[in-house]
Amino acid sequence: MTAFDFLDVPADPASAARLAAESLSYRVLDTSDSAASENFHRATARGFLGGDPSEDELRFGRRTLEARRNIGVYDESAGVDSRPVATIDSWVTPVVIPGGESLPMWAISGVTVSATHRRRGIARALLEGELRAAASAGVPIAGLTVSEATIYGRYGFGSALPVARYSVDTRRAGWAGPAHRGSFEYVERESLAAELGSVHDRARRVRPGQIPGWESRWEGMAGLSPSDTDRDKVRGVRYRDSSGAVRGVIVFVLSERSGSFRFSLQVRLLVAETSEATAALWQFAVQHDLVDEVTADLRPLDDPLPWLVRDPRGVTQTVHDHGWLRVLDVPIALGERHYSAPVDTVLRVRDALGFAAGDWRLVVDDEGRASVSASAGRPADAELDVSALSVLYAGGVRAATLHAAGRIDASAETVEALDRAFVSFPTPSLDIWY
Repeated sequence: MTAFDFLDVPADPASAARLAAESLSYRVLDTSDSAASENFHRATARGFLGGDPSEDELRFGRRTLEARRNIGVYDESAGVDSRPVATIDSWVTPVVIPGGESLPMWAISGVTVSATHRRRGIARALLEGELRAAASAGVPIAGLTVSEATIYGRYGFGSALPVARYSVDTRRAGWAGPAHRGSFEYVERESLAAELGSVHDRARRVRPGQIPGWESRWEGMAGLSPSDTDRDKVRGVRYRDSSGAVRGVIVFVLSERSGSFRFSLQVRLLVAETSEATAALWQFAVQHDLVDEVTADLRPLDDPLPWLVRDPRGVTQTVHDHGWLRVLDVPIALGERHYSAPVDTVLRVRDALGFAAGDWRLVVDDEGRASVSASAGRPADAELDVSALSVLYAGGVRAATLHAAGRIDASAETVEALDRAFVSFPTPSLDIWY
């Protein structure tokens, strides 16, 4: 696609017209207007049921606000200087796709609607407006992480990047992993954000579904955000391999358990670019002095942790949704990823918003390279909606699973062929919120 500045993409005219009929103004925030920006920030915090941000918190959030395309919905009856009654923000970021390449993704965040303005079609206007903006800019995929899992399927998003939450009873689990040959070092919080960002940017490039973080994301994890009530408890440790190179970082918080002088260790992020570093950092956490419980979330489904301990029943794994994707341009999205087996099939895709709808012939050669074109005349081998296609696309949920759930209509032979072609190595995942 041609390079462009997503900040210049205008507010979607269809959503603007729909909301204007409700006496609501839908427009891109001018971040050079400090009062309007503050109102937008406060409205977003209120929408997520947070406290009113302090001056320090407003300053901390300013960089992120200015780096994104922010849309506000305003009730005209409240005056031009009012807080928005709904918010959404977006930016374009590379997302890793199966095979290790990246595609531009329209990342969506900060979706709120005031409790005073529910049931007026605002959320629909916000989400559809973002998708139309992305498609008009030529961005082939949209993505988001969600606070509620029942909303976004209606807009064509699919839960494509499930993750695991771990709880480890360290006394029961023990340790059975390999001995590491490296060393650990504490990292001061002022340096931790940069260390996190550096290691994460190297490690994320091999796993489908991952996106780069941003400065305030790493500062928040490192305990540098003024809104972080646990900031004084945040600790960071890096792992150096036998050559002295930093290969992983773990950020965590320790909390005492009921006055017993035994502790819980909550992992905020464990990021590593080698399997040795991953195992070493898990060992550091599981064998930490005085720690009875280790918890961690947003872990990939192929995480080795249950296989690193002596008793796997000491590890409780809970799988849940996290990253949601939405295919907008079928030829680009399907044509750019790598496949694990050859296939020649026609997919009939239903899309109520029209972006991905059609019959698409997918031909994959023995090297995993694909060509995608509109099918003319050949009957469809499989029928699915764009939400199911978006899940299948990431390669972490089997076609057989979607077929068993009634999400793909196809013969057993076609389902097996799709399974073999779309499966991704490694398993796709996403280790941050956005």
